[in-house]
Amino acid sequence: MSKLEIYQFPYLSDNYGVFLHDAQTGETAAIDCGDAGAYEKAMMDTCWKLTEIWVTHHHPDHTDGIMTVKQLTGARVRGPKENSKPISGLDEHYWDGDSFTFAGHKVDVISTPGHTTDMINFYIADESVVFTGDTLFTLGCGRLFEGSAALMWEGMQKLMKLPFDTTVYGSHEYTLANARFAVSVDPDNQELLAKKVAYEALRAEGKPTVPTVLETEFATNPFLRPHDPSIRKHLGMESASDSEVFAEIRKRKDNF
Repeated sequence: MSKLEIYQFPYLSDNYGVFLHDAQTGETAAIDCGDAGAYEKAMMDTCWKLTEIWVTHHHPDHTDGIMTVKQLTGARVRGPKENSKPISGLDEHYWDGDSFTFAGHKVDVISTPGHTTDMINFYIADESVVFTGDTLFTLGCGRLFEGSAALMWEGMQKLMKLPFDTTVYGSHEYTLANARFAVSVDPDNQELLAKKVAYEALRAEGKPTVPTVLETEFATNPFLRPHDPSIRKHLGMESASDSEVFAEIRKRKDNF
């Protein structure tokens, strides 16, 4: 079993697509497929042909290209159980605690309903990597479209149990907006302030802020820090539950 190669590329206005490739077997998986043209170009750029597509949730910017690319490549499509809107082209359905094998690597499925009720994440322990769709972003988390804040917090805690050195691939380049908001609720966090400057420099050079590392998110992402005394004091919520603080942070982000 060889180490997987990972190739990330932008599409649409702020999405990221990702390919995982095993050089020994030639197997290649894509995370989501929201734009057929971008995924076809990525196949040409890498000279890899997709054998699988892993879908995180039903939103069009993650699914619109599935049928075109599936017909082009014959890729097997894995995605969430139909807890929300149906996704065309799925061959296999997964939910929390399920797993499958890709090129000899075990892929664990972690459900985190909140952004949508069908949201799933793909975690590969022996590669120390997780693909979080629209659940966890660099310095942020997904907007609540179909689930409650309490449900989303339950899902976030599942991701928080992963090893600190886990590399996190979120699906959007939202980091600068997330950073501006994060500072508004965690203004005394020196590591956050330093990261904000570093991310601004990366974007000024046209470079991505994705992926991130879970340890960095624990130190800087307010959505993983509702227990933090400084954030609680700033919000005037010293005696609230973590779930209540998380809900307030999410509410403030929606209106920021």
